[in-house]
Amino acid sequence: MTNGTGDAEPGVRRRMPHARRREQLLREALGEFGRRGYHLTQMEHVATAAQVSKALLYQHFASKEELFAEVTEAVVAELTGRLNRAVLAEQSSVEGIRAMVRVLFDYATAEPDAWHLVIRHLDKDEVGLELRGLRDRLGEAFADLLLRKRRVDPELSPAALAVNERRARLLVPLMYGSMLSMVSWWLEHPDTPRERAESMAVEFIWLGLDRLRSGERLDRAPR
Repeated sequence: MTNGTGDAEPGVRRRMPHARRREQLLREALGEFGRRGYHLTQMEHVATAAQVSKALLYQHFASKEELFAEVTEAVVAELTGRLNRAVLAEQSSVEGIRAMVRVLFDYATAEPDAWHLVIRHLDKDEVGLELRGLRDRLGEAFADLLLRKRRVDPELSPAALAVNERRARLLVPLMYGSMLSMVSWWLEHPDTPRERAESMAVEFIWLGLDRLRSGERLDRAPR
């Protein structure tokens, strides 16, 4: 009901425009999925958080699977966009690693619900393709950083390049796993200066990997 000016009468709740309502539902769903995880989150939880009926929620999203897919698609698009822009702006591999670490710390700080969603579900293939795509893109970015200089080294033979490529891809899970773990640890220990946590993450990844990339190995333990 409206008055003569077209505004809602006092006490009458105005209907939110469709696009704004959908944005609100996605935002509340992100919070629920981030806190509870996919399997424990029910559509009723999202509806309650958004202060709407389940019937209205189902008007926008036919199922929890569809809702989760849209939430994760938005998270993946935002995070990969930030990572791509940061890495492309750097000329060296170590600066690329430093940029990726910085972006992940920034994102976790600004978007804690989205960060928790990623950490909870990144390696759980059963909850959708979107986060699997994020994992694959992170892997490609890390592999590219590891190989950036060596691909243009005129002294390396094609066989040596192939060996480097295989070695880099074996190291990728260690790289992104350690970075994600470091950021999550720091969120739980906010008394640790962020600059120190970032520096430790970069040094752990880069210095350790540099020795591995050069071919250094521990001696096999005697039998």
